[in-house]
Amino acid sequence: MKISLSIFGPLLLVLFFLGSVAAQTTSLTLDNYLSWSTTQSENIGKSTRENGRAGGLLDVRIISTNKAINYRMRATLMTPEVIRAAARTKQLKERLTDDQTRRLVEDAENAGDIVIMIEIDPNEGSGVIPLDWRAFLQPKGLAAGRPGAITGVKAPHLRKTPALAGLYGRNYEYDIFWVVFPLVDEKKNPLLPNDVSEIQLVVGIYDSEARISWKMGDTLRAKIKKLSSK
Repeated sequence: MKISLSIFGPLLLVLFFLGSVAAQTTSLTLDNYLSWSTTQSENIGKSTRENGRAGGLLDVRIISTNKAINYRMRATLMTPEVIRAAARTKQLKERLTDDQTRRLVEDAENAGDIVIMIEIDPNEGSGVIPLDWRAFLQPKGLAAGRPGAITGVKAPHLRKTPALAGLYGRNYEYDIFWVVFPLVDEKKNPLLPNDVSEIQLVVGIYDSEARISWKMGDTLRAKIKKLSSK
């Protein structure tokens, strides 16, 4: 059975075009951020900012009013794209040179394998966030007690790292924290499976947990591959 090339010609052109666009997108994200527009930088910088909540909606505290009813939460996954978007936004606002902007990116990427900026707002109660709240990064849907959860380390000093501060101004209803997660172990083995499609942040406060998820992006996969090959 003969199949005319006229059928596959347009299809091959479409596939070639899509492949070129994908390659350009990755290149643009990692290499050409110094040419991003304000709008482009802001859209990329806000792309991983997600909301969550620890605790229910009803007040069931009875006498434990020192605790909040629940905790509103926001988290920003500081991917390579988001870091570059934050640096580029700061460059445009503060008239930084390209070299100064590159140093902002370098400082942020040297902060740890992956950083998540977490914002927490207690609903009523004392308004105090307990010091022993905890954060984990894991494949989405991983059951408690199963291996695969990565324990985060709080890093308050990262408050002074401009490209990890996000693009929004400070909302004083929320306390802001920076948490660093390793992506490889001491033997350079990846801590997240290569085939995972979504990753999940789990934040525990007292007996409640908030869950916030993101798609596993190509640049994050590339970063894990790079870390594991060192």
